[in-house]
Amino acid sequence: MMRPSSALLVGFVKLMVGAYARWIGTGPTSAQRIYFANHTSHIDTLALWSALPRPLRARTRPIAARDYWGSGLKKYIATRGFGAVLIDRTRENTQADPLDPLRAALRDGDSLIIFPEGTRGATATPAKFRSGLFRLAGEFAAVELVPVYLDNLNRSMPKGALLPVPMVCTVRFGAPLVRIAGEDKDSFCERARAAVIALSDRPQT
Repeated sequence: MMRPSSALLVGFVKLMVGAYARWIGTGPTSAQRIYFANHTSHIDTLALWSALPRPLRARTRPIAARDYWGSGLKKYIATRGFGAVLIDRTRENTQADPLDPLRAALRDGDSLIIFPEGTRGATATPAKFRSGLFRLAGEFAAVELVPVYLDNLNRSMPKGALLPVPMVCTVRFGAPLVRIAGEDKDSFCERARAAVIALSDRPQT
């Protein structure tokens, strides 16, 4: 059953930005997945999560930075509203692996939403992907890797904005990324990035 706080968040996102799902080469299924997307706005996480059908939202956990979402009202929204997995991007504990909470969630059978750029970009085209997706893809071979492109959110809630500007935004889900045996990190990350860019209306650069 969806918690009242979750329903309020989804309603707010739908009202402000639409977050309309477009399934291209795939569809919503109960398969365990890692959804990976471009990142340009603080509302990206909520928009992608809200675009999923309600039954899938219950088993899909976004990844959120502890330094931004880890205190006060934002922590309540992240952990109680959409069940986020908080990660330490600042590496305060240098002995800890930031991917460990993600591994735990995947072992529990949850799907994940991640942003492989690691931080918000200034343009709609994603920056170079970091290695986290590559490592998880290698460790959890049965989990589908689904590229997602978030359109217009960089204009709805650009960097520095406190509230989103009402605007129609789409969330485009692509076909799962096929794994290639023996593929190195750089090749995998660039191929994953290209899969996200291919879902946009913009040329790849």
